[in-house]
Amino acid sequence: MASHAANLWVLLGLGLAGIVLLTKRLKKTIKADFGAFIQKLELLPPPQPAPPKAPHPLTSLNFAVSEVFDIEGYVTGFGHPDWVRTHEASSQTSPVVLALVEGGATCVGKTVVDELAYSIHGENKHYGTPTNPTAPACIPGGSSSGAAVAVAANFVDFSLGIDTLGGVRVPAAFCGVIGFRPSYGVVSHTGIIPVSSSLDTVGLFAKDPNILHRVGLVLLQLPFSVQRNPRQILLADNCFQLLKIPMDRVLQVVINSTGKHFGRQVLKHENLDKYFSSKVPSLKEFYGQKINGDSKISSMRLLANVAQILQRYEFKCTHEEWINSKRPVLDSSISAQINETLDMTDKEIEICKSIRTEMRLAVNSLLKDDGILVIPTTAYPPLKLGSKEIFSEDYENCMFSLLSIASISGCCQVTLPLGYHDKCPVSVSFIARHGGDRFLLDTVQTMYSSLQEHADTVAKSKLSHNAVNQEHAAEVAKEKGNQAYKDKQWQKAIGFYTEAIKLSGNNATYYSNRAAAYLELGSFLQAEADCTKAINLDKKNVKAYLRRGTAREMLGYYKEAIEVEIYLLGEERNITCLWFLVKGVKSYHIQALNFRMKALNFAYIQVVTFL
Repeated sequence: MASHAANLWVLLGLGLAGIVLLTKRLKKTIKADFGAFIQKLELLPPPQPAPPKAPHPLTSLNFAVSEVFDIEGYVTGFGHPDWVRTHEASSQTSPVVLALVEGGATCVGKTVVDELAYSIHGENKHYGTPTNPTAPACIPGGSSSGAAVAVAANFVDFSLGIDTLGGVRVPAAFCGVIGFRPSYGVVSHTGIIPVSSSLDTVGLFAKDPNILHRVGLVLLQLPFSVQRNPRQILLADNCFQLLKIPMDRVLQVVINSTGKHFGRQVLKHENLDKYFSSKVPSLKEFYGQKINGDSKISSMRLLANVAQILQRYEFKCTHEEWINSKRPVLDSSISAQINETLDMTDKEIEICKSIRTEMRLAVNSLLKDDGILVIPTTAYPPLKLGSKEIFSEDYENCMFSLLSIASISGCCQVTLPLGYHDKCPVSVSFIARHGGDRFLLDTVQTMYSSLQEHADTVAKSKLSHNAVNQEHAAEVAKEKGNQAYKDKQWQKAIGFYTEAIKLSGNNATYYSNRAAAYLELGSFLQAEADCTKAINLDKKNVKAYLRRGTAREMLGYYKEAIEVEIYLLGEERNITCLWFLVKGVKSYHIQALNFRMKALNFAYIQVVTFL
């Protein structure tokens, strides 16, 4: 017994000693500024204009910039001491930084980037890896790691980074802040060290969506315009299958928030693998030999490979001479990629350009002016510091398959935090067409609060796994119904929508869609009943009102049909609804149009009288 007790005390003593050592080590590694800053400085904004002129739009905000932006009088370090040693101080400040300072914000420092801003991990052996404030034992993500950490730790209101293949989006996701990659080419690259000229985009970090919006308008120099709501929000199903956490932890948040603001009828599902395979033919041309060897390679995997090859090729074209002449000490993983033999023929370069062009056209065609594409920002949560999984093939394939969509197409993307799962930050990304930056920022500002509310609710929810599976199965049945409807197989579509309703009976879209198929078959009573059910479930389901109006017209319920039109116009308080109502009738029976116009005329008189 005495021997056993002695051994127990020895083990306990060793355990306590280990805890003390671990605590000391943790305290030693976490700096006061979380290791975010390379250099503190101060660029002050100009004095406020005299009244009655408006104050500067960014008054009282402070920010930091990644160590790739030139600031007059300072050497731009590029994440490597040998770069600092071999370069002079900048003679002028980057126009992007100047625009923000002149807009009223104060620049307070430069932040750490990955070595030569090349990686997405956030580690830098020369200056130390910034500590992830939301998960200190995990990587912060890169390349703009310090800029994300500075915002996450509340040292600045916003910060600037560079996004090539995720340099802003990944650290935003891993540190639990908002990250914005604008459309390619809309922000000046002057005064910024390039990584890959055809992929680089100035990016923005913020915690507050209102600050993101304010800074975004100054950064993009966007004029005022009327805010538009999304008409379609596309969930990229195959992308969510890459997630290493339960996909419903993200999907349910987006679905619930969308339903609250715009109604579930705007939700649609898309398989991007199939879509890009048909719309980006140059992918197969570029990888013709590889596809012949392995026909199962997905279009998104190919896209990820193209993006990585482009980054490596353009980086070497720009910096190979400096690397060969100065012989900097590089991290082994970065050195292996940069020094890998990569010969690209002129034809292959032209095919890469074709892929970029086709990708932009494909995404723009998919989203048009009023669509949002929803994907996970990253497949993986932030991994532990020093984890070997960072270099695994699966990690790279999954991460770059998602990140390459915006990088290659040049479309704008916002990363949004959605709370935590297993103590690690969770995020989702919204993508809009190239040039749709204001529309994207407006959508984020509208949805952000409810996304956070629903993220909290879903995280605490005790919804059973079976219930989640039922909802997913219902969505699959709905999509099959939609396809049958497009193929004019009305009875088959009704069958699929009925299956969806049996699985999830509180979804207004399922009833409204089944009503559309009933209308095509001339089953007006069933259509009217389904629309009424849909409206009871979702008062904002405009399509259900339109379809019920059509059904009632065909049944001869003229007074009730007119009431539908008056309700819509009265609720919307927007005369453009006249156009929408006329457009809606085209989907059904043209013989109803004459009466619909009479109803519209009557409703128009009511609105004019009201005004």
